[in-house]
Amino acid sequence: MNFSLGFSPCPNDCFIFDALVHHKIDTQGIDFTVVMEDVEALNNRAFARELDITKLSYHAFLYLTAHYALLNSGSALGFNCGPLLVKDAKTQIGDINQATIAIPGKYTTANFLLSLAFPQATRREETLFSDIEKRVLSHEVDAGLLIHENRFTYEQKGLEKIIDLGEFWESLIHAPIPLGGIVVKRSIEPELQKTIGELIRKSVEYAFANPESCMDYVRRHAQEMDEVVMKKHIALYVNSFSIDLGETGRQAVELLFQKAVEHKLIEGLAPSVFVD
Repeated sequence: MNFSLGFSPCPNDCFIFDALVHHKIDTQGIDFTVVMEDVEALNNRAFARELDITKLSYHAFLYLTAHYALLNSGSALGFNCGPLLVKDAKTQIGDINQATIAIPGKYTTANFLLSLAFPQATRREETLFSDIEKRVLSHEVDAGLLIHENRFTYEQKGLEKIIDLGEFWESLIHAPIPLGGIVVKRSIEPELQKTIGELIRKSVEYAFANPESCMDYVRRHAQEMDEVVMKKHIALYVNSFSIDLGETGRQAVELLFQKAVEHKLIEGLAPSVFVD
C-alpha cells in the first residue's frame, strides 16, 4: 500500500518525517512516496487534490475541509513562532497600508495573519519565502513577511522587525498560533486515516528520542543553513503539539477558523475538521 506524502524541505518537516519515510519505525506495510516542496507549492497541490497526505498551511486548510481532514500529529503550532513583518533598517515606512509587501504565498498562514493585522495592506507580491529578504534589501519591495529560518538571521542582514504577527495573534486570541498541519484525504478509509496519524506520531516521538538520527536528512535538504540555525528551527516549530494537538491545540485551530468566519473568508466548515 502506497500513499503520496507532501512536506517541505525545512528542518522541522525533515525532523518529523525522517523515521517514517526511512522505515526507522514499523510502518505496518504502508509505503510513502515523498513530494518535497515549498509549503505554498504544497498548498496548491492540495487545491488540485494531488496528494493523499500533505503538510498544509492552516490558511489553505480553511478552504479544503470538504476534501481533507486534519491529523492530530505533525502540526507546527505554538507560541512565539509566528511570521515577522520586516523592512530594511534604513527604510522609513509612513503607512504600512500603502507599502508593497513580499509575502510567502497567498494561502500561507502568514498572509492570513497579515490580513488580520493590516486588512487594508493590499499591495502584496507573492515571493518564494527564501527570496523575501533579498527583495527587501534590494528595495524591490518596502517590506517582507518572513517565515521559517529567516526569523533567526534577518537582523544580521540589516533588516528590522516592524511587527511579530505571532505576538499579534497571541495578544488577540491568547492561544498558540496554528501555522501548518498534516492533512489526509477524506476519501481514504477512516481507520486507515487513524493509522497514518499514529505512524506520524510515532515518527515524531522517534525523532525526539533520537534527535541526531534525523540530522543527515535535515542537513541534506537545509541547503547552506548553519547547523545552529537548523536546530533552533526544529526547536521552535516541533514541540508537544507536533506529537498530538491535544485539547489546547484543537481549540487553537478552531479559534483560527472562527476568525476566518468573522472576517468572511469562509462561510462554513465541514462537520469536523479533525480525524477522530
